[in-house]
Amino acid sequence: MSTFIKDFIDREVMTRRKLLLAGAAGIATMAVPGMSGRGQARAALVDPAIAWSYRDRASAYWNAVVSGGEAFVESIGRGKSDLVSLISEGSSEKSLADIKAFLAKTGGNCAIACDPNDSPNARPIVEAVQAAGGYISTIWNKTDDLHPWDFGDNYVSHMTWSDEQPSEQTARILFEAMGGKGGVVHLGGIAANNPAVERLAGLHNALKDFPDIELLDAQPADWDTTKAAQLMSSFLTRYGDRITGVHCAADNIAYGVIEALRAEGITDMPIVAYDGNPEAVKLVMDGQLLATVFTNPYWGGGISAALAYHAAIGTFKPSDEPQEHREFYGPTILITQADAAAFKAQYLDATPDYDWTDFWGPGNGQIQYR
Repeated sequence: MSTFIKDFIDREVMTRRKLLLAGAAGIATMAVPGMSGRGQARAALVDPAIAWSYRDRASAYWNAVVSGGEAFVESIGRGKSDLVSLISEGSSEKSLADIKAFLAKTGGNCAIACDPNDSPNARPIVEAVQAAGGYISTIWNKTDDLHPWDFGDNYVSHMTWSDEQPSEQTARILFEAMGGKGGVVHLGGIAANNPAVERLAGLHNALKDFPDIELLDAQPADWDTTKAAQLMSSFLTRYGDRITGVHCAADNIAYGVIEALRAEGITDMPIVAYDGNPEAVKLVMDGQLLATVFTNPYWGGGISAALAYHAAIGTFKPSDEPQEHREFYGPTILITQADAAAFKAQYLDATPDYDWTDFWGPGNGQIQYR
């Protein structure tokens, strides 16, 4: 299986097209006051406060995101504590309220990186930031009709990950391990989350080529380990030994599934996951998971904060950038047992030293554009 996986490990990404950068001189020109065109002078914020709005630092995924944000903050000479954490606890209402409070506290002199928690919540968040004069970069969740270029410079960028194809690949790995027949259940994320929708769509795509595999059930587990354990227990009660494979939308969900299966004495169920957290990579290496998918949350957390901050201080003007610099996909890597050790050595045992001013360049993983 290899070529597919090897390509991901070698290139870190699924590349649709590579950006040809204009060169360092072009970037430098953008920051020079009084220049015409792309570098035209504009009002810039002075020493803006920086915040990350996210779900829960107890999650390995979000911990990596925020660690990347902290690494960026340290790169500009500030301390980790200068990155303000706005923790939504999975509540869209809390996410919006916390951001409004942060805007009020800073008077809009701020740069925010944010996962809006669900897609409909992105618009009121962006509108609040624009009204206050702050700057924001979002990841993962927004509606299809919401675009950064419709909000001038204040909505700097949106990055998501193309989850459908990697999820389809994990499903195919799962189905092959099941012998091409049997029953599968899917445990997903929050229903209104873009990644939850795309990861389920990937499963459905793979099912088209496996007519002898039945999707017994697909239910949201809200990205939560405890809910996943409860949901898997209910699946086992309802479907029993008809379940011969489990497709999970996240590593956190897979942990709950494994817990529920162990409680029933089941230790050989084929399972696939998503996120590439350290614990999941170890489970892949040990053969307890067939596959997971890495989205480089550390880099995503750092570059999202960097984009918002540098737009705020005038390093570049978002409205002068092409649309592919404002809405784009981040990199993904599919990990199986054959690749897990090499992946761990490259990405987990040592933290890559990223250039946080290489906003869209191939040095940061050959970003795939939307």
